[in-house]
Amino acid sequence: MKFSAQRESLLQPLQAVAGVVERRQTMPILANFLLVAKGNQLSVTATDLEVELVATTSLDVDSDGEITVPGRKFLDICRALPDGAKVNVSTKGDRLVVQSGRSRFTLSTLAATDFPSIDDIQPQQTLRLNQKDCKRLLEKTHFAMAHQDVRYYLNGLLLDVSDSWVRAVATDGHRLALCEMPLDGQTPTEQQVIVPRKGVLELQRLLGDDGEVEVSIGANHVRIELNNIRFTSKLVDGRFPEYSRVIPSNTQFNLIAECATLKKALQRAAILSNEKYRGIRFGLAENLLRIQAHNPEQEEAEEELEVEYDGDSLEIGFNVNYLLDALGSVEADQAEIRLTDANSSCLIQEPGMEHCKYVVMPMRL
Repeated sequence: MKFSAQRESLLQPLQAVAGVVERRQTMPILANFLLVAKGNQLSVTATDLEVELVATTSLDVDSDGEITVPGRKFLDICRALPDGAKVNVSTKGDRLVVQSGRSRFTLSTLAATDFPSIDDIQPQQTLRLNQKDCKRLLEKTHFAMAHQDVRYYLNGLLLDVSDSWVRAVATDGHRLALCEMPLDGQTPTEQQVIVPRKGVLELQRLLGDDGEVEVSIGANHVRIELNNIRFTSKLVDGRFPEYSRVIPSNTQFNLIAECATLKKALQRAAILSNEKYRGIRFGLAENLLRIQAHNPEQEEAEEELEVEYDGDSLEIGFNVNYLLDALGSVEADQAEIRLTDANSSCLIQEPGMEHCKYVVMPMRL
């Protein structure tokens, strides 16, 4: 195998796939990139057996071939070369030689035949989505995913496809985030799949604001193709909770507040909240919200805000971080918080907007 390229055009695919490579690997080959040079194209593949990324770029290929090479080292070498440098890459026996100007590096390799790759995912359906909308679905919901929960099906994001919309849902059992978008001009079949946490975070990094993505959903994998990158992730094998039951439907009281003002008040109160439980108390009266926090050192914080509220007096506790995460996803100037009583979850959304919803369970304080 022998090819040459400008540093920048080689760096682009290497950086695109590097996020998948874990520093500690059970199999040495998982720390490697698979390089395949063929017909003026180079494809770079990285995998951790759960998520696979393949990036392609055009360059000058003198002789076809494939090999695996230590991913981080190869990337760091290309990064460290001067801007605009020409890079020549070739195999010499069981070594990969990288040359640029007066610099020369020899890297160890492993056989390409040993590299685990996902070829055919046998898609059950394929959707075409706007890249910006797809990114928005993930950004509005990913923060509510569980992290290393024993209920493994919560350590990911549910993609719920119906005949007219696609919905992203995440929950850790204490809060829930939901965002949906219509599927104009497409008639997919109903399907629910859970994308693992790492796949969601990696996909978020890859998605941009322009163009379309092609989403292929199989029984065990989801594949997304965008620009010159192919993302494939295993699906979590489990049953996601019946999330629609968790979303409050018959709330009694509505609180409308300036989103930025409420966030700042919560951030200030959070400073003196219990570091372990992060609890704060909402005290509601007519057009008034009182936020209180205290900790085991007997320190207290209190904030008062003017809000739109004409319901009964109510006191309810929440985890302040969960409220801040939900409010951080509200794009409007105002946020609406719907409440029932001190023992029921609240529903947070933009006033009059139903496509994004956030549910936070109450805390006993």
